[in-house]
Amino acid sequence: MAARRDYFDGCGAAHALDLVGERWALLVVRELVLGPKRFTDLRAGLPHASPNVLSQRLRELEDAGVLRRRRLPPPAASAVYELTEWGQELEPVLQSLGRWAARSLPEADSIKVDSFILSLRTLFVPERAADVDVTLQLVLDEQPFRVHLAHGELDIERGEVSGADVTVRCSPTTLAGVVHMGLPIADAEAQGQLVLTGDATALERLVDSVQMPEPLPA
Repeated sequence: MAARRDYFDGCGAAHALDLVGERWALLVVRELVLGPKRFTDLRAGLPHASPNVLSQRLRELEDAGVLRRRRLPPPAASAVYELTEWGQELEPVLQSLGRWAARSLPEADSIKVDSFILSLRTLFVPERAADVDVTLQLVLDEQPFRVHLAHGELDIERGEVSGADVTVRCSPTTLAGVVHMGLPIADAEAQGQLVLTGDATALERLVDSVQMPEPLPA
């Protein structure tokens, strides 16, 4: 096992990097922000991290108190990883980093489900949803999410919702194109990339409530 690096610096930022600065560490945290996951789920969300490296990062983050490993009761009887309360405090850190880096974000072929959901939380502008009250069911790569946008607040949870104003089924990459890149909803539907059932204006309200930061000058 590779030795853990240490900056030997009394600065809080340096200590933070001691804890979560290794490659893949913060992305493991990102994958757990929305709730516990099994090792196989983490592998699916981080396909370019080798199993050995991922296992090492999980051990390091557990030793640091950022996450814990918990065994589910029967009949599941499988182990899941979840953030501790202290680890959950890293979500606004991830959001700040994401908002900062979005100013120079390169084009990407795809985006994973959890990354897209976190991007909604990161780029949500409360003032843009002050007079809105809509509920959406997003089904991204067959993973359901309940999205409630009301009175300047955005609430997102995993799971089904009854009585949604609109149900949207697509890949996270397609919805990222609609929300972040200006792809018209009608075009995504016409291309067969997005299936919408219900009131399309509810999705438009979500799109309007999110704003990408100004890109860096060329």
